[in-house]
Amino acid sequence: MQHLGFIFDWDGVVIDSHAQHEESWGLLFEELGRDMPDDFFKRTFGMRNQQIIPEWFGFAVGSDEEAITRLGNHKEELYRDILRRDGLEALPGVRDLLEELQSLGIPAAVGSSTPRDNIDLIMEMLGLTELFTGVVTGDDVTMGKPDPQVFLKAAESIQREPKHCIVFEDAYVGIEAGKRAGMKVVGVATTHPRHTLTDADIALPNLDGATVGSLLGALGIQR
Repeated sequence: MQHLGFIFDWDGVVIDSHAQHEESWGLLFEELGRDMPDDFFKRTFGMRNQQIIPEWFGFAVGSDEEAITRLGNHKEELYRDILRRDGLEALPGVRDLLEELQSLGIPAAVGSSTPRDNIDLIMEMLGLTELFTGVVTGDDVTMGKPDPQVFLKAAESIQREPKHCIVFEDAYVGIEAGKRAGMKVVGVATTHPRHTLTDADIALPNLDGATVGSLLGALGIQR
């Protein structure tokens, strides 16, 4: 098993702050005097702010990158303020699985579109920092999911070949990115119904009770 690497998307896999993200987007729309469309969050979930803002806030693609970045950064500041106000917990089973990986010497990495400041804050809040060997964020890539760049960089960060990595994802674009990276993908049904995660190799309701042995068995990977 020493050749294996586990890569975790962040929101919807390690933590669930969908409500806080949706609230922060709503605050941004409100500040700009606009109504947030009902389907906005569902249609944009898993994408980088640099993909979302040009499409939904009236910027031409390739124009005014400074303004796009400024809006995106402000949205994330609103999100972090909400987290500090409300607190947060890791999703069921996450800590147990990460601790098992650490005990087995299998490295774990984050591969997420989330900005690094958000992940750093939540790692500190939940005491997860020491359980991850690598962290690749939206700040480290130029292409958002479904492009596989973030997962390929995450594999590099833990010195593992993509074909030996297992990705945990809840978003459709993330599942596609994991498959395009040549990795096995475990769908986690925190955002979408389990029966819709058909592009993943296996799908679970959450990681509660998941062990390295059970995951490898379900994926048909020899120990």
